[in-house]
Amino acid sequence: MKERVKERMKRKKTVFLTGATGNMGMEGVKRLAKHLDKLDLILLSLDTPGDRIKLKEYEEKNGITIHWGDLTCYEDVYTCVKGADLILHVGAYVSPAADYHPERAMKINYGSTKNIIEAIKETKQEATTALVYIGTVAETGDRLPPIHWGRVGDPIKPSVFDYYAVSKIAAERIVIESGLRRWVSLRQTGIMGPGMSKIQDAIMFHNCFDNVLEYITDRDSGRLLEHLALYDAKESLPSAFWCHIYNIGGGKDCRIDTYNLYKVMYGKIGIKKLEYILEPKWQATRNFHGHYYLDSDKLEEFLHFRHDTMEYFYDAYIRNLGILGVMSKILCRLPGGQRLMGQTIRAKFKKIAMTEHGTIHFIEKNKEDYINAFWGSKESWEELPESILHMKRFKDWDKVCLLDHGYDETKEPEELKISDVRQAAEFRGGSCDSEQMKTGDWGTPLSFTCAFKHTFKASPRLVLEGGHWCPECEKKSWNYGERAKKDRFFAQVWYPLHGKNETREVFKTVSEEGL
Repeated sequence: MKERVKERMKRKKTVFLTGATGNMGMEGVKRLAKHLDKLDLILLSLDTPGDRIKLKEYEEKNGITIHWGDLTCYEDVYTCVKGADLILHVGAYVSPAADYHPERAMKINYGSTKNIIEAIKETKQEATTALVYIGTVAETGDRLPPIHWGRVGDPIKPSVFDYYAVSKIAAERIVIESGLRRWVSLRQTGIMGPGMSKIQDAIMFHNCFDNVLEYITDRDSGRLLEHLALYDAKESLPSAFWCHIYNIGGGKDCRIDTYNLYKVMYGKIGIKKLEYILEPKWQATRNFHGHYYLDSDKLEEFLHFRHDTMEYFYDAYIRNLGILGVMSKILCRLPGGQRLMGQTIRAKFKKIAMTEHGTIHFIEKNKEDYINAFWGSKESWEELPESILHMKRFKDWDKVCLLDHGYDETKEPEELKISDVRQAAEFRGGSCDSEQMKTGDWGTPLSFTCAFKHTFKASPRLVLEGGHWCPECEKKSWNYGERAKKDRFFAQVWYPLHGKNETREVFKTVSEEGL
């Protein structure tokens, strides 16, 4: 018996990583490749010229297997899942591309996750294979001040037209309800680094000046994957780590609002007067995503991945500009230089804001649903000042508005009872219809009815810890105004930012149904 245990401990663990050529995934590959004496690494990547170039140096490495295939192809996924001890599911079709192709976003983000779970079950590895799913901060949507501090368990609320978030919410739901012995969902935040510094898309105008994010760097994200895989291989991760949802965040040194992010960025190239660049009427005033985390230290305590600060991003931004950054610094020292440089950038930004998903385009084409989503109304947009100098800005960033999750959170998790779940359901405007549950059982699905009389099954983990609720409401539409009238839990993230009369319903063009 002792010999069998020793042999099991000696065997290298097999790690299957998806999304190997993305910002987080590539950093994960670089770090995991240093530990091939302890791990065998399987990568699934699309067979494209770009991906071939990125993974070229790893093709001949002993201990790394690259499967050229597609996450949406079940056979490809099955091949990689079979025999894997740990799956790091990082791969996703992200914004801004997901904004343009919502069907593709759903097919890749939800479809790939469904494929992985089905493959684990077909290979009968439910008890042996651990699944790490990378979710997103976008699942909780717009959290502008005064509700700019949040935590896991707050309401799931994808911003209107954010199909990336919609697809990731659907995928997270099936991970939590998968029945696997070991799973986690890690909700990733904005990833700082060279990739972020190169974004030139209209999504930059969706990010409100008072929006906040607790960022993380691509390097720290890779370090997170590295440590998770190594700790798991050594079997040093406590059992308490598994079967939970966590926020990924870089901590206090990575928290910043959008206005001050721009202020530092452009200050690095000599532009101190943002009024030369930024136009209030080009920027949305709501409907993006992000918040500061009250609970991101939990994941750091398990995985010890934090190292970088916002300075890493600013350095990447300067490197990306190259000689242009140097020239800007010189020019901005001359009389009129800041204005000239600012106007040059401003002209470039205006072209971007006039593209299909740009804010100027929404206004000029009178796209009413988008105008209401990003400003509240055309009248609200018209009331915005012409200059950023005249904008009122929020200042009390440290003030926390803690949301009520609708049950007694001071209890130990093992003390959770059916009465607690019923109380939470009632707080959400619905009911828990199950007659009984085993005390402390967070994983077994119970029966619920939402305020709109939809019946569904969900585990306490999904509802109380994940912040999910009725899947039928989630699939159908963004109907937040009407929901807030009936759901006190959800009203906490709606009424601080919206009026009582804002009841517009926007139907979703895609959901996981039919995939």
